Amino acid sequence: MPTAIKDLNPTAGVRTMFGSAAYADFVPEASDHVVTTMEAAGLISLGKTSTPEFGSPCYTEPDGFPPAVTPWDTARMAGGSSGGAGAAVGAGLVPIAQGSDGGGSIRIPASCCGIVGLKPTRGRISAAPMYGDPIGLATPGPLARTVRDAAALLDVLAGRQPGDPSWAPPPSGTFLAACERPPGALRVALLTEPLIAEVDVDPACLRAVADAAALLESLGHTIEPIGRPLAPDAVRDFETCWAVLTALSPAPPGREHLLRPLTRWLSERGRAVSGPEFGLAIGALRRHAAAALLALAPYDVVLTPTLASPPLPVGALRDDADPAADFEAQKRFTPWTSAWNVTGMPAISLPLHLTDDGLPVGVMLAARPAEEELLLALAAQVEAAAPWADRRPPVW
Repeated sequence: MPTAIKDLNPTAGVRTMFGSAAYADFVPEASDHVVTTMEAAGLISLGKTSTPEFGSPCYTEPDGFPPAVTPWDTARMAGGSSGGAGAAVGAGLVPIAQGSDGGGSIRIPASCCGIVGLKPTRGRISAAPMYGDPIGLATPGPLARTVRDAAALLDVLAGRQPGDPSWAPPPSGTFLAACERPPGALRVALLTEPLIAEVDVDPACLRAVADAAALLESLGHTIEPIGRPLAPDAVRDFETCWAVLTALSPAPPGREHLLRPLTRWLSERGRAVSGPEFGLAIGALRRHAAAALLALAPYDVVLTPTLASPPLPVGALRDDADPAADFEAQKRFTPWTSAWNVTGMPAISLPLHLTDDGLPVGVMLAARPAEEELLLALAAQVEAAAPWADRRPPVW
């Protein structure tokens, strides 16, 4: 089975740049666990998929390379940070690809490229051997054209390693088999209020989630609108942790000048955080997660738009002259995705909608932690009721 490896994943003997000109000549001697697991399963990588510098932005426009674009309109972005993977799957270059998601980096490209993107539960897939995220926001996960293909790749990737600091309980069977099970009648929380930024949501995104709610209701599920489950000050604590994570990815000595302005700005913010401040921010983020999980506990799944707009033109978010404005623009584009990284819940973006001018719009479903089987059963039911696999973009 052909696939491709995200440029954030070290791959033995293959140049791995982490999306950065500062690592233009870096060739790892060893692969990480995700790569070796995929190789052991017989997946053959055709190459590296593009990512922004250190996987930080939600657009994929690395220095020295063309931007990753959606195959539905090559003047518009593929999203990020798994933008290259999303574009490759969306354009039919590979049937499945692996991505990673610390704030939406699988689900954002899935929405922009008209495919399925699944962020698994925290600890479902091992981060061995580097364990580079001490907070637990990021996880690998699959991008695919169908729910079943995403489930099959999750079966390959899932599992713990002896040194993992946290892990999800094993499923009752395979994730692929879960797609064949009826999900039952579910209680669905409908959330359309933006969580991490004040933004006017594009009518196409609101129409997509309204149509999805109507479809779920027709399938026997109960829809209940809810208010925001995550406190507004969670954004501040998330930003503190995000800045520190960026600072944990330094350039090689003497190559700092090759870093992008956004990376330098975030790294400076991260380095200004003291050790006690970082510890307090992690603790606060965990309390925010606990409160949100408690508020959402009565519901089987949560339904939201994936993004606040269809895919934007290339360059619409990037602002090298004002990295702070760049960061705020990213938040307005992605006002829901990072919430489920904070809580650790599994979440999936489904390509249910096209705008009148033919741009893909995803809707997002999230389930309780470790309930990927239920999430996949529901997603497969939705796909059967409103199939998209035969839909082809202009670039195919």
